[in-house]
Amino acid sequence: MSNIARHVAIIMDGNGRWATERGLKRVKGHERGAETVRTVTTFASNHPEIEVLTLYAFSTENWRRPKMEVDFLMRLLDNYLKNETETYIRHQIRFETIGDLSRFSPALQRRIAAVKEETKGFRRLTQVLALNYGSQDEIARAARDLCRSGEEITLERLGRRIESARFGPVDILIRTGGDQRLSNFLLWQSAYAELFFTPTLWPDFDPDELETIIAEFKTRTRRFGGI
Repeated sequence: MSNIARHVAIIMDGNGRWATERGLKRVKGHERGAETVRTVTTFASNHPEIEVLTLYAFSTENWRRPKMEVDFLMRLLDNYLKNETETYIRHQIRFETIGDLSRFSPALQRRIAAVKEETKGFRRLTQVLALNYGSQDEIARAARDLCRSGEEITLERLGRRIESARFGPVDILIRTGGDQRLSNFLLWQSAYAELFFTPTLWPDFDPDELETIIAEFKTRTRRFGGI
């Protein structure tokens, strides 16, 4: 039976380098990267297999970047959600998030909640943005919840408590930009994901390359720990 690319997750790396290589400010790379998010998400919404697209947008470690860049990323996210609501509606895309949103401004939290509410009935694709997200933090929070409830910690119970578990296991995990590491992204859900690392910087990533990756995914043997 052919592999099915139901859940695709992407570490979107390379925006800053893309801009630097062109003599531009790093923020220009982030702006171009947001356009790629729109293109790839729209493609995924029309793909016959993809049901969930999870994108690593802002990690718990990204707060260490210069304040000016972080502030710009917050404004970019707000503008993206404001401008892309029409795209979500047109392509019947449900918008969701994983991560701790409490550190974001109240206005941005309201924007996120509003887009979730407006798109909650759509089923063609679920786009999940990982925002202020770190997988180790996510697993630790799930373990703390189990301890507070007095339940014994088991793999099954912990798995149910992990926030990203509701979107199912990752089938394909892609990292753009050339680095070959997971950077604390979906560690639990990617236990048996097929990994793909591409040197393409995120702003240059396109549906054709995603299709090529899916085609290679189809040729791989997934044993899930078996023979």
